[in-house]
Amino acid sequence: MMTDNKVCAVIPVYNHGEAIAEVVAAIKRHSLFCILIDDGSDLHCETVLATLADQNRSDVHLERLPVNQGKGAAMMAGFLAAFRLGYTHVLQIDADGQHDARDIPNFLKLSMEHPTRLICGQPMFDDSVPNGRLYGRYLTTIWVWINTLSFSIRDAMCGFRIYPLASTVKLINHVKLGNRMDFDIEVLVRLYWRGIRIINQPTHVTYPSDGVSHFKIWRDNVMISRLHTRLFFGMLVRFPLLIWRKIITKDAI
Repeated sequence: MMTDNKVCAVIPVYNHGEAIAEVVAAIKRHSLFCILIDDGSDLHCETVLATLADQNRSDVHLERLPVNQGKGAAMMAGFLAAFRLGYTHVLQIDADGQHDARDIPNFLKLSMEHPTRLICGQPMFDDSVPNGRLYGRYLTTIWVWINTLSFSIRDAMCGFRIYPLASTVKLINHVKLGNRMDFDIEVLVRLYWRGIRIINQPTHVTYPSDGVSHFKIWRDNVMISRLHTRLFFGMLVRFPLLIWRKIITKDAI
């Protein structure tokens, strides 16, 4: 099914002043409007973002959170801004340049053909990926398979996605989601629970172009472990429905 999707890019930004201009330029090459969410960045990054927005008024919209609240909070602010501006879908991409914007047309094509589905990046890593991050992703993926009773989600931490906006806004208006690095995992699992189908799109990932990573190995892994526990009990409540859906859709387990 082909539709007239209206897609914009949402980029959460926290002190990525050295990389963000290149990311915005890469997105503009694909004729996408950009919504930048400044998540309480320092003065240097704040100035860079303000300059970008001022120089690209027809292509870039900037919103600023007064204090740093986390990637999840920034993304949710971006979803709501995109919804107010009349967009139907949001392309999420990170501000540090780790995602290959040349893959955007592949994401857009899949979203146009399957407008109700979530197009989720499936990373193909190069040698720049830290081993600790790689092992953590594998463990999270196993937990996501358990909590969805499905292999449908191949990577739950990749921040390169296209969301169907109506169903995503409905979720964030009714469920309190994690504000930080737990967001990418939780929103994906909860949308799956609500019947949103997932399409995995392979994409190259490099860590990161400006040397800035806000993933705190101990804090964020503890937070994500607690999230997996909450989702596990949520899965138990939904177990009969998930099994029934699996039978109906012939989803692999």
